[in-house]
Amino acid sequence: MKTSPQMSEESMQRMEARIPELAGSAARRAYLQALTISGKVIEARDGQLIETTAEGAVRVIRTIAKPIAVTMGAKRVRARQA
Repeated sequence: MKTSPQMSEESMQRMEARIPELAGSAARRAYLQALTISGKVIEARDGQLIETTAEGAVRVIRTIAKPIAVTMGAKRVRARQA
């Protein structure tokens, strides 16, 4: 059984530094792929739910609640509805 070569700390940090860039390009590709396949994308932007079509038309569906800031490591519990 072969063992994989160990990565140096420097090379690991270089790879980790690229994560935001890779995530951004993956999200953009997914957005464009959704437009290509279904012809529209729904996204939350500036407190509004917005539908964008492949032709470029933009329609506001409705206003939504602003995001809640949560500190890292904090636990939140959703209240049960009666």
